[in-house]
Amino acid sequence: MSALLILFVCLALGILSRRYASLPEGIVPGINWWVLNIALPALVLALVPHVTVDARLWFPVAAMHLTFFGAWALFATLGQWLGWSRHRVGCLTLVCGLGNTSFIGYPMMEALHGKPGLSLAVIADQLGCFPLLAAAGIVVASMYSGRSANAATIARRVLTFPAFLALLAGAMVGLFGGWPESVEKLLMQIGQTLTPLALFSVGLQFRLHLRREQVGALAAGLGWKLLLAPLAVLGLGLAAGVGGLPLTVGVLQAAMAPMISAAILADQYGLEPRLANTVLGAGILVSLVTIPVGNLFLPAG
Repeated sequence: MSALLILFVCLALGILSRRYASLPEGIVPGINWWVLNIALPALVLALVPHVTVDARLWFPVAAMHLTFFGAWALFATLGQWLGWSRHRVGCLTLVCGLGNTSFIGYPMMEALHGKPGLSLAVIADQLGCFPLLAAAGIVVASMYSGRSANAATIARRVLTFPAFLALLAGAMVGLFGGWPESVEKLLMQIGQTLTPLALFSVGLQFRLHLRREQVGALAAGLGWKLLLAPLAVLGLGLAAGVGGLPLTVGVLQAAMAPMISAAILADQYGLEPRLANTVLGAGILVSLVTIPVGNLFLPAG
């Protein structure tokens, strides 16, 4: 309960600070830099050595791929039927195909399922969601904005991302028995700054600009991200005989709110930034309710 309370409090503090406080210039990029380059890699380094090799680990990763490519197929089809622009199809594919599996997913999984759930959430994020953002996300953004995707740029972005390097290093450390206790404690203390700072940053960037012509796209986007995607992942897991915590984490990570970085990418490529921010803001608010409720119907371990 205390971890869930942190989600609400830090998000609210960010929203209130943006509205009422005099904020220093560059506060959001500064916070995001620390979160992405220091806190997130530290948390990955601390947690990954504890991940037990299990044949079911494929499932949380596959869940992220089903969520992304299912979104792409759905919105490309709806775009043809409803006459959406390519920019709108690209926007919804990015923002609703990629989930907030780290900034919100990590603290949410820790709150609901402790460190075992958090460790699986890291696998889903670092082996599933992030490579999709860095590779397939760039391809989608380039295609639907009319730009070309450079293979060398995509590869460099994946291979130089600090958290991805931390994942590789953490896996190696795990093979040799893990970190000394003092090092692990230090990494966890640094990593624990991720949750309050990331959610405060989300609050500072929170926007909810709803326009009449966006209502249908907003409903379709959130309908996929918060309902249909987790149901599809649940169906995949049950059909494959996956159960327990891997099933639960895979489904819940698929149901996470839209990814902040994906909305930023949509903005950079000119893919309906206003719609991206609307879907992002509404998705964060709604998911703080739908995730705990959905968790009640899934196995606890």
